Amino acid sequence: MSDLLEPSTAPSPGDPDPDAAPSRRESRPRPRWGRRIVAVLLGLILLAVTAVAAFVVFLNQKVDSNVRREALLPTPTGTASPAPTGTGMNVLLIGTDNRPGETVGRSDVMVLAHVSEDRSKVYLIHFPRDIWVDIPGHGQAKLNAAYAFGGAPLLVETLQNLLGVHIDHVAKTDFEGFKAMTDAVGGVRVYSEEASSGQGSGYAIHQGWNDLDGAGALSFVRERYELSQGDISRGKRQQAFLKALLLRATSPDVLTNPVRIAQFTDAATKDLVLDQTLTMDVIRSEVFGLRGVRSQDIVFITAPFNGYGWSADGQSIDILDKTGMTNLGTAIREDKLGGYTHTAVAP
Repeated sequence: MSDLLEPSTAPSPGDPDPDAAPSRRESRPRPRWGRRIVAVLLGLILLAVTAVAAFVVFLNQKVDSNVRREALLPTPTGTASPAPTGTGMNVLLIGTDNRPGETVGRSDVMVLAHVSEDRSKVYLIHFPRDIWVDIPGHGQAKLNAAYAFGGAPLLVETLQNLLGVHIDHVAKTDFEGFKAMTDAVGGVRVYSEEASSGQGSGYAIHQGWNDLDGAGALSFVRERYELSQGDISRGKRQQAFLKALLLRATSPDVLTNPVRIAQFTDAATKDLVLDQTLTMDVIRSEVFGLRGVRSQDIVFITAPFNGYGWSADGQSIDILDKTGMTNLGTAIREDKLGGYTHTAVAP
């Protein structure tokens, strides 16, 4: 009877058994996959950022170690009047062609790059080497003689007097630099208006599109004797090459390839000489400012001349168009090259 009065200690069918071992499902902690995935992603992002930062540091060190700086701008004198500053930025690009055995450098590429004030356009103005001009202290001669007489400073002074504009910076390289840059991006595809046999270089160029490696590009930009307009035609080839190289260097398969970027940076700066005021901070600022520029925003212009003739001492020359050059200088100074046109007048 007492057993009937005592409360029952038997578990009910629905109560858990305190003596029973916990189930395997209840004893194993729940995996926190969400946190693990986030941690892995954060680690990968950190690794990528570190790699990019290290790559940028490497490129900066490569540029700093390769680039040389020289006094490429003329020294102001008490008698010379300063050139008008105008708007936008003007950078003179000089390409020298020192062939084996030559000791005197020649400026075979003279391009004035005008960057618009709003950094939306870049105008590349090619100056034919044979334009007959006044060179300070040397009288009249071909434009490229200014470089032979007094290096980049005299060439800058000559162009400033010719145009009535101020040149802010100077960058100089040699033709071997063109060759190295072409190979670094895996070659370029260039359109040629005229064919040439490439006699002496081994690189024949046909009319139309040409796929060129570095040596072929060097032959392409050097040739003038087989071309219909000599130095003028060569200038057009150099413009075509510069545009092809720019498009290739900014193509996705180069920009997304760290090896090619490093190779191109090394090639582009190994033979590069800048004026002493063109610092890396200035270059980085300008590159950032030009980030929206596309191929159609890069415009090529040939400096005006009035046909061909002969100098008093029997040299074949390009006849200077004084009025056209004055108008070109005004357009540069006022940052209005978008509306600039020139029609050459026959001599």
